[in-house]
Amino acid sequence: MTRYGDTRKSLREENLAPKKQLGQNFLVHKATAIAIAHSGQIAPDDIIIEVGVGLGALTLPIAEMASEVIGLEIDRGLVRFHKEKLDLPDNVTLLHQDILKADFSELQRLAKGKLKIMANLPYSISNPFLFTLIENQEKIAWATIMLQKEVADRLTAKPGTKQYGIPTVLLQSCATVKPLLTLKPAEFHPRPKIDSVVVRIDFSGTHPGRSRDYDKNLFQKLVRAAFSQRRKTLLNTLSTARFFHQQSDGDKKREKQLTQEAIVTAGVSPGTRAETLDLDTFINLTHAFSEALNKN
Repeated sequence: MTRYGDTRKSLREENLAPKKQLGQNFLVHKATAIAIAHSGQIAPDDIIIEVGVGLGALTLPIAEMASEVIGLEIDRGLVRFHKEKLDLPDNVTLLHQDILKADFSELQRLAKGKLKIMANLPYSISNPFLFTLIENQEKIAWATIMLQKEVADRLTAKPGTKQYGIPTVLLQSCATVKPLLTLKPAEFHPRPKIDSVVVRIDFSGTHPGRSRDYDKNLFQKLVRAAFSQRRKTLLNTLSTARFFHQQSDGDKKREKQLTQEAIVTAGVSPGTRAETLDLDTFINLTHAFSEALNKN
């Protein structure tokens, strides 16, 4: 079975088909797969976690560059196909696994260290996958992944723009995001309706959110609450989230007052909107809310 070229014909011959519910889009050009693999800056001794092996188009060049590849594939039919054909290189271990349900501690054990991830990511899981990375940030060195352009744009968005949101702030707190390649729909079968972008998310090194001491769980709750209703003011969104419910004994007026006091303590106007706040301001809000919650 050919991995490049007439992908449609090859899938039909093997009684396989892209599954719409899995958001599958297979690479059809060898040069593109090689370019993506090279963008990962893979070292010869790296053990790479590949998410979404598919037909193996990206797996082959990764396997040529890395010491070992641990491939995760959710499609049972594709897993069965590869095991029957024995068509993957000897340094590739294929697992029937949903990355959103994976045990990252176990993956770290298999990878013998922090995870180095590459993926031609199904569009359907882009956002949950990004949040999974954030939740497991301490176990990951980097992830080089393909996303639909609109999602990639969100990850590098600036405050004050429509693209700026929850994943932007949460990733900026723990990683550096760098766009690497832009791919047109013709690079895939079936063709998506929009461009795709390969980005590198680097969790190694020092980042503003890691170098400062604050309550990371509270920070995430504040960011999610602040963006939950983008058109509303920070005071209204954070009051609705009811951070001070216990301290106010359920008195909504008192609860809103405590929320406003915490916002002002952070040096922020209660009438501002979440999309205008940068990472440092969200961290300052976290400190202010933490102090207020502990005091009250």
